[in-house]
Amino acid sequence: MEALLAALADPARWRLVSLLAERPRPVGVLAQLARARQPQTTKHLQTLERAGVVTSERTGQRRIYALTPGPLRDLAATLTALADTAEQASGPHATYGDYQLSLDAERHTATEPGWADERSFTFHRSLAGHPETVWRHLTETDLLVLWWTPEDLRVSELVFEAHPGGRIIQEYRDADDTDGSHPVVGRAEGVVDDARPEERLAYRLSPLLPDGRPAFTAHVELNLGPAGTGSDLDVHWRIADSTVDSADFIAGIEIGFGQSLDKLATVLAANPHATDSPDTRSMT
Repeated sequence: MEALLAALADPARWRLVSLLAERPRPVGVLAQLARARQPQTTKHLQTLERAGVVTSERTGQRRIYALTPGPLRDLAATLTALADTAEQASGPHATYGDYQLSLDAERHTATEPGWADERSFTFHRSLAGHPETVWRHLTETDLLVLWWTPEDLRVSELVFEAHPGGRIIQEYRDADDTDGSHPVVGRAEGVVDDARPEERLAYRLSPLLPDGRPAFTAHVELNLGPAGTGSDLDVHWRIADSTVDSADFIAGIEIGFGQSLDKLATVLAANPHATDSPDTRSMT
Protein backbone atom coordinates (compact mmCIF):
# COMPACT_ATOMS: atom_id res chain seq x y z
CA MET A 1 0.00 0.00 0.00
CA GLU A 2 2.81 2.45 0.82
CA ALA A 3 4.52 1.78 -2.53
CA LEU A 4 1.23 2.38 -4.32
CA LEU A 5 0.59 5.65 -2.51
CA ALA A 6 4.12 6.84 -3.23
CA ALA A 7 3.72 5.95 -6.90
CA LEU A 8 0.39 7.74 -7.23
CA ALA A 9 1.57 10.84 -5.34
CA ASP A 10 3.48 12.14 -8.38
CA PRO A 11 1.19 14.21 -10.67
CA ALA A 12 2.91 12.89 -13.80
CA ARG A 13 2.33 9.28 -12.77
CA TRP A 14 -1.25 10.05 -11.81
CA ARG A 15 -1.76 11.46 -15.30
CA LEU A 16 -0.46 8.18 -16.80
CA VAL A 17 -2.83 6.16 -14.59
CA SER A 18 -5.72 8.31 -15.81
CA LEU A 19 -4.75 7.70 -19.43
CA LEU A 20 -4.40 3.96 -18.88
CA ALA A 21 -7.81 3.86 -17.19
CA GLU A 22 -9.29 4.67 -20.61
CA ARG A 23 -7.49 1.83 -22.42
CA PRO A 24 -4.06 0.13 -22.73
CA ARG A 25 -1.53 2.27 -24.56
CA PRO A 26 2.10 2.05 -25.76
CA VAL A 27 4.87 4.11 -24.19
CA GLY A 28 5.20 6.47 -27.16
CA VAL A 29 1.52 7.34 -27.20
CA LEU A 30 1.47 7.85 -23.44
CA ALA A 31 4.47 10.19 -23.66
CA GLN A 32 2.77 12.18 -26.41
CA LEU A 33 -0.54 12.48 -24.54
CA ALA A 34 1.22 13.38 -21.30
CA ARG A 35 3.42 15.90 -23.14
CA ALA A 36 6.55 14.35 -21.68
CA ARG A 37 9.74 12.79 -23.01
CA GLN A 38 9.60 9.07 -23.64
CA PRO A 39 12.55 8.12 -21.36
CA GLN A 40 10.94 10.02 -18.48
CA THR A 41 7.58 8.41 -19.22
CA THR A 42 9.20 4.97 -19.25
CA LYS A 43 10.69 5.56 -15.78
CA HIS A 44 7.31 6.64 -14.43
CA LEU A 45 5.65 3.56 -15.89
CA GLN A 46 8.29 1.30 -14.39
CA THR A 47 7.60 2.83 -10.96
CA LEU A 48 3.90 2.22 -11.41
CA GLU A 49 4.59 -1.36 -12.50
CA ARG A 50 6.73 -2.03 -9.42
CA ALA A 51 3.83 -0.71 -7.30
CA GLY A 52 1.55 -3.22 -9.01
CA VAL A 53 -0.84 -0.72 -10.51
CA VAL A 54 0.13 -1.31 -14.16
CA THR A 55 1.36 -4.25 -16.17
CA SER A 56 3.21 -4.32 -19.50
CA GLU A 57 3.59 -6.65 -22.44
CA ARG A 58 5.89 -6.36 -25.45
CA THR A 59 4.02 -6.68 -28.75
CA GLY A 60 6.30 -6.50 -31.78
CA GLN A 61 8.32 -3.33 -31.52
CA ARG A 62 6.01 -1.77 -28.91
CA ARG A 63 5.61 -2.18 -25.18
CA ILE A 64 1.96 -1.88 -24.20
CA TYR A 65 0.99 -0.81 -20.71
CA ALA A 66 -2.37 -1.59 -19.10
CA LEU A 67 -3.93 -0.61 -15.79
CA THR A 68 -4.36 -3.22 -13.06
CA PRO A 69 -7.62 -2.27 -11.28
CA GLY A 70 -7.19 -4.50 -8.21
CA PRO A 71 -4.72 -2.37 -6.23
CA LEU A 72 -6.77 0.75 -6.94
CA ARG A 73 -9.91 -0.96 -5.67
CA ASP A 74 -8.04 -2.07 -2.53
CA LEU A 75 -6.84 1.49 -2.00
CA ALA A 76 -10.34 2.85 -2.54
CA ALA A 77 -11.73 0.37 0.01
CA THR A 78 -9.09 1.36 2.54
CA LEU A 79 -9.79 5.07 2.08
CA THR A 80 -13.54 4.47 2.35
CA ALA A 81 -13.05 2.54 5.59
CA LEU A 82 -10.95 5.38 7.00
CA ALA A 83 -13.62 7.92 6.07
CA ASP A 84 -16.36 5.75 7.58
CA THR A 85 -14.38 5.43 10.81
CA ALA A 86 -13.94 9.20 11.03
CA GLU A 87 -17.67 9.75 10.43
CA GLN A 88 -18.90 7.31 13.07
CA ALA A 89 -21.72 8.81 15.09
CA SER A 90 -20.55 9.65 18.63
CA GLY A 91 -17.01 8.62 17.67
CA PRO A 92 -13.84 10.55 18.50
CA HIS A 93 -14.20 12.95 15.57
CA ALA A 94 -17.82 13.73 16.46
CA THR A 95 -16.80 14.29 20.08
CA TYR A 96 -13.97 16.58 19.00
CA GLY A 97 -16.42 18.55 16.84
CA ASP A 98 -18.78 18.97 19.80
CA TYR A 99 -15.89 20.17 21.94
CA GLN A 100 -14.86 22.72 19.32
CA LEU A 101 -18.39 24.15 19.26
CA SER A 102 -18.42 24.40 23.05
CA LEU A 103 -14.93 25.89 23.05
CA ASP A 104 -15.90 28.65 20.63
CA ALA A 105 -18.94 29.53 22.72
CA GLU A 106 -17.07 29.61 26.03
CA ARG A 107 -14.16 31.66 24.68
CA HIS A 108 -16.67 34.21 23.39
CA THR A 109 -18.29 34.41 26.85
CA ALA A 110 -15.10 34.52 28.95
CA THR A 111 -14.53 38.27 28.99
CA GLU A 112 -13.96 38.97 32.70
CA PRO A 113 -13.14 37.13 35.96
CA GLY A 114 -16.08 35.23 37.42
CA TRP A 115 -17.72 34.80 34.02
CA ALA A 116 -18.61 31.14 34.69
CA ASP A 117 -19.22 31.27 38.46
CA GLU A 118 -22.25 29.24 39.60
CA ARG A 119 -22.31 27.34 36.31
CA SER A 120 -23.33 23.77 37.10
CA PHE A 121 -23.17 20.34 35.46
CA THR A 122 -25.01 17.21 36.52
CA PHE A 123 -24.36 13.59 35.64
CA HIS A 124 -26.14 10.34 36.43
CA ARG A 125 -24.98 6.78 35.89
CA SER A 126 -26.53 3.46 36.83
CA LEU A 127 -23.56 1.26 37.58
CA ALA A 128 -22.88 -2.43 38.03
CA GLY A 129 -21.50 -3.31 41.43
CA HIS A 130 -22.72 -2.60 44.93
CA PRO A 131 -21.97 0.79 46.56
CA GLU A 132 -18.97 -0.70 48.38
CA THR A 133 -17.32 -1.62 45.06
CA VAL A 134 -18.22 1.68 43.41
CA TRP A 135 -16.92 3.62 46.43
CA ARG A 136 -13.54 1.94 46.08
CA HIS A 137 -13.41 3.02 42.42
CA LEU A 138 -14.20 6.59 43.47
CA THR A 139 -11.57 6.85 46.19
CA GLU A 140 -8.70 4.35 45.74
CA THR A 141 -5.94 5.55 43.45
CA ASP A 142 -5.23 2.15 41.90
CA LEU A 143 -8.87 2.02 40.75
CA LEU A 144 -9.36 5.73 40.07
CA VAL A 145 -6.52 5.62 37.56
CA LEU A 146 -8.54 3.20 35.43
CA TRP A 147 -11.24 5.73 34.62
CA TRP A 148 -10.58 9.24 35.94
CA THR A 149 -9.68 10.86 32.60
CA PRO A 150 -11.42 11.24 29.22
CA GLU A 151 -10.69 8.74 26.47
CA ASP A 152 -7.76 10.61 24.93
CA LEU A 153 -5.86 11.10 28.22
CA ARG A 154 -4.24 8.96 30.89
CA VAL A 155 -3.41 9.65 34.53
CA SER A 156 0.33 9.99 35.10
CA GLU A 157 0.28 11.08 38.77
CA LEU A 158 -2.54 10.67 41.24
CA VAL A 159 -3.02 11.36 44.94
CA PHE A 160 -6.47 11.00 46.49
CA GLU A 161 -6.74 11.04 50.27
CA ALA A 162 -10.37 10.07 50.91
CA HIS A 163 -10.99 11.91 54.18
CA PRO A 164 -11.96 15.51 55.01
CA GLY A 165 -8.96 17.71 54.42
CA GLY A 166 -7.25 15.08 52.29
CA ARG A 167 -5.14 16.14 49.31
CA ILE A 168 -6.03 15.56 45.67
CA ILE A 169 -3.46 15.73 42.89
CA GLN A 170 -4.30 14.70 39.36
CA GLU A 171 -1.74 14.95 36.55
CA TYR A 172 -2.54 13.66 33.11
CA ARG A 173 -0.88 13.10 29.76
CA ASP A 174 -1.91 12.18 26.25
CA ALA A 175 -3.11 8.58 26.12
CA ASP A 176 -0.50 7.78 23.44
CA ASP A 177 2.35 9.18 25.56
CA THR A 178 3.06 5.83 27.20
CA ASP A 179 6.66 6.58 28.19
CA GLY A 180 6.11 10.11 29.55
CA SER A 181 8.38 11.71 26.96
CA HIS A 182 5.92 14.45 26.00
CA PRO A 183 4.89 17.47 28.09
CA VAL A 184 2.23 17.07 30.76
CA VAL A 185 -1.19 17.92 29.30
CA GLY A 186 -2.67 19.14 32.55
CA ARG A 187 -2.59 19.11 36.32
CA ALA A 188 -5.25 19.72 38.95
CA GLU A 189 -5.02 20.06 42.71
CA GLY A 190 -7.70 20.04 45.37
CA VAL A 191 -8.95 18.96 48.76
CA VAL A 192 -11.61 16.55 50.02
CA ASP A 193 -14.47 18.24 51.92
CA ASP A 194 -16.60 15.24 52.87
CA ALA A 195 -16.26 11.48 52.63
CA ARG A 196 -19.04 9.22 53.85
CA PRO A 197 -18.18 5.72 52.64
CA GLU A 198 -20.67 4.27 50.14
CA GLU A 199 -22.85 7.41 50.40
CA ARG A 200 -21.31 10.81 49.66
CA LEU A 201 -18.03 12.25 48.46
CA ALA A 202 -17.42 15.99 48.08
CA TYR A 203 -14.26 17.77 47.05
CA ARG A 204 -12.85 20.93 45.49
CA LEU A 205 -10.61 20.56 42.46
CA SER A 206 -8.78 23.29 40.53
CA PRO A 207 -7.17 22.71 37.13
CA LEU A 208 -3.94 24.67 36.90
CA LEU A 209 -3.02 27.08 34.12
CA PRO A 210 0.47 26.80 32.56
CA ASP A 211 1.77 29.44 34.98
CA GLY A 212 0.50 27.44 37.99
CA ARG A 213 -2.53 29.61 38.78
CA PRO A 214 -5.91 27.90 39.30
CA ALA A 215 -8.12 28.22 36.23
CA PHE A 216 -11.24 27.83 38.37
CA THR A 217 -12.47 25.82 41.34
CA ALA A 218 -14.88 22.95 40.78
CA HIS A 219 -17.04 22.01 43.76
CA VAL A 220 -17.86 18.37 43.04
CA GLU A 221 -20.41 16.30 44.93
CA LEU A 222 -20.98 12.59 44.30
CA ASN A 223 -23.95 10.82 45.86
CA LEU A 224 -24.04 7.04 45.80
CA GLY A 225 -26.79 4.60 46.66
CA PRO A 226 -27.94 1.04 46.01
CA ALA A 227 -30.19 0.33 43.05
CA GLY A 228 -31.28 -3.27 42.55
CA THR A 229 -28.17 -5.35 41.98
CA GLY A 230 -26.06 -2.28 41.28
CA SER A 231 -25.70 1.36 42.28
CA ASP A 232 -26.89 4.79 41.25
CA LEU A 233 -24.33 7.58 41.07
CA ASP A 234 -25.35 11.23 40.86
CA VAL A 235 -22.66 13.86 40.33
CA HIS A 236 -23.00 17.64 40.59
CA TRP A 237 -20.33 20.13 39.54
CA ARG A 238 -20.47 23.80 40.51
CA ILE A 239 -17.96 26.32 39.14
CA ALA A 240 -16.43 29.11 41.25
CA ASP A 241 -13.47 31.50 40.96
CA SER A 242 -13.43 31.26 37.16
CA THR A 243 -10.68 33.20 35.38
CA VAL A 244 -10.80 34.51 31.84
CA ASP A 245 -8.28 31.82 30.90
CA SER A 246 -10.53 29.00 32.12
CA ALA A 247 -12.71 28.79 29.01
CA ASP A 248 -10.81 25.88 27.46
CA PHE A 249 -11.17 23.83 30.66
CA ILE A 250 -14.84 24.58 31.25
CA ALA A 251 -15.71 23.83 27.63
CA GLY A 252 -14.55 20.26 28.15
CA ILE A 253 -16.24 19.43 31.46
CA GLU A 254 -19.49 17.99 30.15
CA ILE A 255 -17.86 15.90 27.43
CA GLY A 256 -14.70 14.98 29.35
CA PHE A 257 -16.21 13.99 32.69
CA GLY A 258 -19.03 12.25 30.87
CA GLN A 259 -16.45 10.12 29.06
CA SER A 260 -14.73 9.40 32.37
CA LEU A 261 -17.98 8.15 33.89
CA ASP A 262 -18.58 6.01 30.82
CA LYS A 263 -15.15 4.45 31.41
CA LEU A 264 -16.11 3.84 35.04
CA ALA A 265 -19.30 2.10 33.92
CA THR A 266 -17.31 -0.09 31.52
CA VAL A 267 -14.75 -1.02 34.17
CA LEU A 268 -17.46 -1.98 36.65
CA ALA A 269 -19.51 -3.88 34.07
CA ALA A 270 -16.45 -5.99 33.26
CA ASN A 271 -15.91 -6.90 36.92
CA PRO A 272 -18.72 -5.64 39.18
CA HIS A 273 -17.54 -7.65 42.19
CA ALA A 274 -13.84 -6.77 41.93
CA THR A 275 -11.89 -7.03 45.15
CA ASP A 276 -8.43 -7.07 43.66
CA SER A 277 -6.91 -4.13 41.80
CA PRO A 278 -3.76 -3.62 39.75
CA ASP A 279 -0.52 -2.54 41.39
CA THR A 280 -0.11 1.16 40.62
CA ARG A 281 1.76 2.21 43.71
CA SER A 282 3.88 4.55 41.60
CA MET A 283 0.81 6.79 41.25
CA THR A 284 1.05 8.01 44.84
